[in-house]
Amino acid sequence: MGAIMLQGTGSDVGKSVLVAGLCRALANRGLRVRPFKPQNMSNNAAVTPDGGEIGRAQATQALAARVPASVDMNPVLLKPQGDRTSQLVVRGQVRGILKAAQWRQGREGLLDEVLASYRRLFDEADIVVVEGAGSPAEINLRSGDIANMGFARAAGVPVVLVGDIDRGGVIASLVGTRAVIDPADAATIHGFLVNKFRGDPALFADGYRAIEDRTGWRGFGVVPWLADAGRLPSEDAVALQRREARVDGRVVVACPITAHIANFDDLDPLRLESGIELVMVPPGTPIPAEAEWIVLAGSKATIADLKFVRAQGWDIDILAHHRRGRPVLGLCGGYQMLGRSIADPDGIEGPAETVAGLGLLDVATVLGGDKALVEVRGNAHGAGFEGYEMHLGRTTGPDTARPVARFDDGRSEGATSADGLVTGSYVHGLLGAAGQRRAWLARLGVAASGPDHRASVDAALDAIAAELERYVDIDALVALSALADRG
Repeated sequence: MGAIMLQGTGSDVGKSVLVAGLCRALANRGLRVRPFKPQNMSNNAAVTPDGGEIGRAQATQALAARVPASVDMNPVLLKPQGDRTSQLVVRGQVRGILKAAQWRQGREGLLDEVLASYRRLFDEADIVVVEGAGSPAEINLRSGDIANMGFARAAGVPVVLVGDIDRGGVIASLVGTRAVIDPADAATIHGFLVNKFRGDPALFADGYRAIEDRTGWRGFGVVPWLADAGRLPSEDAVALQRREARVDGRVVVACPITAHIANFDDLDPLRLESGIELVMVPPGTPIPAEAEWIVLAGSKATIADLKFVRAQGWDIDILAHHRRGRPVLGLCGGYQMLGRSIADPDGIEGPAETVAGLGLLDVATVLGGDKALVEVRGNAHGAGFEGYEMHLGRTTGPDTARPVARFDDGRSEGATSADGLVTGSYVHGLLGAAGQRRAWLARLGVAASGPDHRASVDAALDAIAAELERYVDIDALVALSALADRG
């Protein structure tokens, strides 16, 4: 049938959520839908059944489309790891480490691979829903672009521009984008969506017409504030900047926000439990003394983040927490930090060095070798789970003799301290299954009753799709998609 691309007037205007909602709405109509994002920058990633990694948002969009995630859905992924460097992942596999200047010079060479992935999806779908990155208004980045207009024009995909009214200035951002971009790029845009409106969308009728008059684009709808979007996994650390009000009477679970925190959506399932208050601890703030459980999330630069933990004084908080007889869990990079040492002999994350860990687990990690990218299933604490491994390095030591989990293929995984208070695991998604979460939270005296996280996300996608059906002219978007180049 075709394809359509949502680009934004800026970052965090809600493109990922809208693409996910459209994928579910179109799938509900019986269409074969595929999500696609040419280039993403995120440390929240997921492993695909075809043995690669893609941005977390694209994995959620695949769930929305009711299809298995594929490396073609996000062919270029940049994973920032500090010092203005990023790990480059192409079609799910690590291709190297890039400095910012190298990326700007070399990204155009990836366009052919991006287009090849897009064409594979296009050929198997009725409609491909494409998500841009950042904004086409960043005209200083236009040369060599593969994320927005560079891709749209090369692939012949019609564009709809998304503006965020909640942050203010939506008329100026949409009209201003029209004014600053190249006329040939502007001709690729066929309309706009106004997103995150609080209140009655009819109140924006005059502003809506003003945008149409000043841009020559038609509007496809005013999308209300989608509360259910908060139930979807976060794509990047922007979400961590939002502070939530504290609620008395809940058991506090604390997770420090390290400089290169990754896959912190592993903790999202805890938000499904009414008896738990998940506190994401920002830099400059001590870990709450009342925390019953500290969880160290993943990291894109484990040694750098371990140093960051010490610079914030969080190591002192964690050790004091353990002395009080309270549990600690480390996931992936957090698991590595809890050991005796982390060695990076080949300088994978930065200068070659070995650093002392927090010493709460009798294990040691050596970074290197092939990156583990594999979906896993197994049992821990008498309950099943499904998740994935995504890490570099190998962790060994006496505490691995007390594993956290056992995979269905018979392998043991993770480590537990002799006192039973400290555990570490490489499994992402460990807390997603309701039974698994109940087993962990029982140690805190919390009777967990929340659903499986995947079921919660799936229900949120249905709710978002229903709202889009109500407020967006989806029929017109489907008709617009037929303009996509079929070459």
